[in-house]
Amino acid sequence: MEQGHEDLRGLSAAEAKEYIIRYITTLKLTEKRCEELDQELVKWTSRVELARSRDSLALSLEAEEEAKKIKTRRDILKAEIAELRNQIQNMRQYLPILGAQERNIDPDLLEQEFLIALGKIPGEEIKAETDYRFEEADADAALEALKAKMRRDSQDEAP
Repeated sequence: MEQGHEDLRGLSAAEAKEYIIRYITTLKLTEKRCEELDQELVKWTSRVELARSRDSLALSLEAEEEAKKIKTRRDILKAEIAELRNQIQNMRQYLPILGAQERNIDPDLLEQEFLIALGKIPGEEIKAETDYRFEEADADAALEALKAKMRRDSQDEAP
């Protein structure tokens, strides 16, 4: 059950940090409870030894049973602690990705960077289009001038 960063989907970076803090809080509380169980286990283990030293088999068996229960609960908590640490680590590694996803993209800047990456100078495409239009306009003007000259020449030749 290794989730980690899946838990952060749909959250902003700030929300994800708060979410991780809650996980860390849970981890610390679980670690504290595990320490308490360690202390209880020591207490019940010493009771087992005391009952054995006094040759009290019934008390010894009861104390052993309680110690086993405590050890089982402690082992479960240790597994939870390991899982929480793993999830926290995965989520922390995912935080920079969330931050990067929140950045705004300027389309004009992106276009300029793309043109630069292609080896072009930003603005050249506009200049090229303008030059083409001027050339086209010059060609149209030259054609019109030629037609006008031909009309004049044809009029001059007509008797």
